[in-house]
Amino acid sequence: MTSPALSVLDLVPVRTGQTSAQAVNASLDLARRADALGYRRYWFAEHHNMPAVASTAPPVLIAAAAARTQRIRVGSGGVMLPNHSPLIVAEQFAALEALAPGRVDLGIGRAPGSDPVITQLLHRAGVTSDVDRFPDHVQDILSLTSADGATVQFTSGGTYSVHATPAAAGVPELWLLGSSDYSATLAASLGLPYVFANHFSGEGLDRALALYRQQYRPSETHPGPVTFLTANAVVAPTREEAEARALPQIRMMARLRGNRPLVPLETVEQAQHAEAADRLGEPFAGWARERWFLGPPDETASALRAFAQEHGVDEVMISPVGGAFETEPMETATGRAQTLELLAETLIAGA
Repeated sequence: MTSPALSVLDLVPVRTGQTSAQAVNASLDLARRADALGYRRYWFAEHHNMPAVASTAPPVLIAAAAARTQRIRVGSGGVMLPNHSPLIVAEQFAALEALAPGRVDLGIGRAPGSDPVITQLLHRAGVTSDVDRFPDHVQDILSLTSADGATVQFTSGGTYSVHATPAAAGVPELWLLGSSDYSATLAASLGLPYVFANHFSGEGLDRALALYRQQYRPSETHPGPVTFLTANAVVAPTREEAEARALPQIRMMARLRGNRPLVPLETVEQAQHAEAADRLGEPFAGWARERWFLGPPDETASALRAFAQEHGVDEVMISPVGGAFETEPMETATGRAQTLELLAETLIAGA
């Protein structure tokens, strides 16, 4: 069975006692490792006002990762377009493309990536985009980042030329992201690459992929549909260690879904102690075992191969969600690095 290419989705998790600087440095070190190990791309998500997530500004993190890597593609998974002006997004990613030519992906999502209060704060400046005009804004970004730029037509007559950068030698590759039918059908109609956010829940995956492939309209840059899948993964030498490292994220997921107060990501020991008392993660533990890639390397590698083959993709983007033990340094992401290294040994090295 052919092994899929592997990529990484990073939310820059922040554990108890860790500073934002330490969390960011740990993620940038992880990007360096992914580059050296042969991963295809490294994407940063956009989330706001969450104690356990430091990926608030993907373009900043992408620039830092690009400066620390040589080969791997870097990008957003994704920029939440309703929070931003299309012109600002286009300018930021045109600048990133100039910094790392041929290595930049612009993944765009339609969700706000935050709660209603933060959404209102993001919109106060009046430079965000109208979610109802999402398809128009996606096309605006495609035009603005192209060498020809975009043309503004005035109702009174005349035109005005707008470029995201003065002399583009290349363009970032634009991907549409989603967890419903909407983005799948829009990506198909525009002839764009598409990623289903399977790491959220996986519900609706088969239908979204079918719609995308059946309705796809060839474009100049992408004659056929281009897609891959995301998945949560915790890989360790033993199943016992993998399950222990998964528990902090399982409990965080329970907090999110139960609308409980959010906290920094617990260490493994904190999670085990708290779980024994409150059983917060118990309803989700079985769900995670069924849907995550959780266990020793040979077992998870085999499951990933089967997953990619079942859904007809040649790439899987791993969200490494392994937690940390209390003795592990704050400046590193030992559990997440271990996941990438063990998967690389079994899937990339033998490919």
